[in-house]
Amino acid sequence: MPGCCRFCQTQLRHTFVDLGMSPLSNAFLNPEQLDKKEPFFPLHAYVCEQCFLVQLEEFEQPEEIFSDYAYFSSYSESWLDHARQYTEMMIVRFSLNSSHQIIEIASNDGYLLQYFKENNIPVLGIEPAANVADVAIKKGIETRIQFFGKETASSLRSESICGDLILGNNVLAHVPDLNDFVAGLKIALAEDGIITMEFPHLLNLIEEHQFDTIYHEHFSYLSLYTVEQVFNKYKLKIFDVEQLQTHGGSLRIFCCHEEDDTQEISPRVNEIKQLELNSGLDQLDTYLDFTDKVQQTRQSLLDFIIKAKEQNKSIVGYGAPAKGNTLLNYCNINTDFIDYTVDRSPHKQGKFLPGTHIPVYPVERINETKPDYILILPWNLREEITQQLEYTNGWGCKLILPIPETRILE
Repeated sequence: MPGCCRFCQTQLRHTFVDLGMSPLSNAFLNPEQLDKKEPFFPLHAYVCEQCFLVQLEEFEQPEEIFSDYAYFSSYSESWLDHARQYTEMMIVRFSLNSSHQIIEIASNDGYLLQYFKENNIPVLGIEPAANVADVAIKKGIETRIQFFGKETASSLRSESICGDLILGNNVLAHVPDLNDFVAGLKIALAEDGIITMEFPHLLNLIEEHQFDTIYHEHFSYLSLYTVEQVFNKYKLKIFDVEQLQTHGGSLRIFCCHEEDDTQEISPRVNEIKQLELNSGLDQLDTYLDFTDKVQQTRQSLLDFIIKAKEQNKSIVGYGAPAKGNTLLNYCNINTDFIDYTVDRSPHKQGKFLPGTHIPVYPVERINETKPDYILILPWNLREEITQQLEYTNGWGCKLILPIPETRILE
């Protein structure tokens, strides 16, 4: 029996989707680990009937998931561009300068804070993964290796550190204790400070069948409808929201203290809330129908791969993202179907994907073996990856996207 909602404590009774047993998506294996027992955990998402927060149960401690993390943000050019554009926009919109303090939660390898630092604006990163934080520190970006919540926020306050801008990109979904995290934001925010949070939009996940974005590192799957309830509880006001193309469709919310009347609420807040309501995100049936969509997507991919293998076609992967590991494990796709995958990150090369044991090579491997098909696992970066793989047209290779249904890119 599942527990209670991590926000409102309502008993969880309704399945959003059950993806079976799966390993941690970033638990890449070294060669000597292939013959050893590998831990699998239930990947079963529930929806709360009260606040409509979609969530996983917590089976592994965050310290185990994030202490030695395989994801480094700086290996995606499009993500670096996104960070650079965000920095430029925030500096202009909120007149940020050397007198302001920027705090990024889950600051990773300094991929974003480096741009504020270049503009001589004080920065502080909070990053729990020591191996990733060390990269930022070597760049000269002050980074504290710890999880964020009320305790960390209070510690910062005791040192007279508060954020004129507190930001978090794709961290809200990774937080097992939403209440502690948002309460910490309230404590750490300067009196007239701004918070921005980016997170994949649950509406896109449902409409585009993005079930592969569900993995153990993501504890929650968020709509504006639900997030506003969470922030309102801690007297934080969402005054603006933007729709983004990142991660298959995301939202960026802008918040301030409830009592701060200098920020007027943008019409976009009500527009996106109405969009969600029109799509049924306040109706339980919308969530209960998702399993059928997931099964259609899985069958589409399996049908394509089986047909290709019957024709003796070679198939490899591009990328080794967490979402790819959910996809491959749920569809039971291993080295019988996918020869290997490649990734630009040297932290993943030479290792094997969890569960499926598909080997990860440098990207040069593709030119060496010249496969017939390449399955793009980080499909949210398809434009960047398509450009990188343009040379494969030389031998007639086809690029494949698996979400929302399997299709060949023309």
